[in-house]
Amino acid sequence: MIVVGLGTGDPDQLTLGVWRRLQAAEHVFVRTEHHPMMSLLRDEGITYQSFDYIYEEQESFPDVYAAIADELTARSLQAGPSQTILYAVPGHPMVAERTVQLLREQCAARHISLTILGGESFLDQAFTRLGFDPIEGFALLDAAELKASILQPRLHTIIGQVYDTFTASDVKLALMERYPDDFEVVVCHALGVAGEEQMVKVPLYELDRTPGIGNLTLIWVPRSDDDKVLGRSFDRLHEIVSILRSPEGCPWDQEQTHQSLRVNFIEELYEALEAIDNDDPDGMCEEFGDVLLQVMLHSQMEEETGAFSVYDVIEGLNEKLIFRHPHVFGERAAGNSGEALANWEQMKAEEKKRKGRDQDRTSVLDGIPGDLPALMKAYKLQKKASKVGFDWGELEPVLAKIAEELDELREAIQISDEQDQAGELGDLLFAVVNAARFIHADPEEALSRTNKKFKDRFSYIEDQLRISGRTFDQTDLTEMDRWWEEAKTRS
Repeated sequence: MIVVGLGTGDPDQLTLGVWRRLQAAEHVFVRTEHHPMMSLLRDEGITYQSFDYIYEEQESFPDVYAAIADELTARSLQAGPSQTILYAVPGHPMVAERTVQLLREQCAARHISLTILGGESFLDQAFTRLGFDPIEGFALLDAAELKASILQPRLHTIIGQVYDTFTASDVKLALMERYPDDFEVVVCHALGVAGEEQMVKVPLYELDRTPGIGNLTLIWVPRSDDDKVLGRSFDRLHEIVSILRSPEGCPWDQEQTHQSLRVNFIEELYEALEAIDNDDPDGMCEEFGDVLLQVMLHSQMEEETGAFSVYDVIEGLNEKLIFRHPHVFGERAAGNSGEALANWEQMKAEEKKRKGRDQDRTSVLDGIPGDLPALMKAYKLQKKASKVGFDWGELEPVLAKIAEELDELREAIQISDEQDQAGELGDLLFAVVNAARFIHADPEEALSRTNKKFKDRFSYIEDQLRISGRTFDQTDLTEMDRWWEEAKTRS
């Protein structure tokens, strides 16, 4: 079997070798008749069979390509070595031509001789007509497989296989994940074909409104170093942080250490939590960025010592997520969140075992960060103890324990000093955390909601005083309590 490329459509660009093979072949097949070179074949009396009918029979492009490859392989086996099967494709056979890739695999498996002869690729015309040198950095992407994650704004990007406006719309949406809506791209049609070539520069948001999009269309996204374009790039964030820490960077950033930034990290986390509690999307967007900055700064400090970089952090996280989700990325199953969590915990234990971490532990309660807020730490201590059976079996004894601890606090207030009273208060709070665990409520979150509720209701009292032109020294508890009850009915 021989596979040849018909070039971009200009007969003058067809190679002599390909032309001779076309004239000599007993059986000529073309992937599609919708190509400018078909008129030359007809004018010269070269008969051929098109596979356009397969496009109508199949539901997807992968199915079309597989069916064409299967048909050609079967024809070649039937013909035997005495007859030549020639398959002609647009452009170059090894550029954006899935059927040829499939043929290479099938012919090798079935011991069929396969010869591939190049033709002018649409890339040749793209480099010439668009006027950029690919050595500046270049990517060729398939419109059908385009994802925002593979886009690199610092590279020239050619997007092929833009068959129709629906595909162009998908391309637009993917590009708008990384580029500003008004970023200018070039829509090209039939490059190098006299009388048919079109190149239209459009803002990204108008990409799928450009007329003439069809099987000879490609899109050029020029490379850019504009901060508006690079601003959505993780690599740009890494670059900015490294500059800030460099000798030419910011004096304040240069002086920071893990310890000096520790309190900043904690503050940023709590500000992010506040935005979450307030259900504030704009606030969350900003505060999550501040938390990410802390991760970037601490990682940059370690990169400067050669210990690790933020890319090591990302790699470790990716590996952890895949390893701990065997029901998603492996062979295990999980029909509900409980089964998924069980898989997570089992794989987490296996992960620690592989890393030898369990060997350093002497207690079931090891592994809880010492600086956690007290409520959260109590919750985690109880959960770990519960896993080995140190727990009540139902809620009622837990509630009875709260009543017992409350009685002990009352007694301590009557007869003990402040230190003993504080100790009894701690016992009461610990028992309350146990109740939270039994009703599946995170005590930290529950108390945060109550804090917010208190703040809102107290603000209502302040509003009422402001409306009446008074201050707190001009009211009393009875009136404030009435307003408090009013606030409860309004929330």
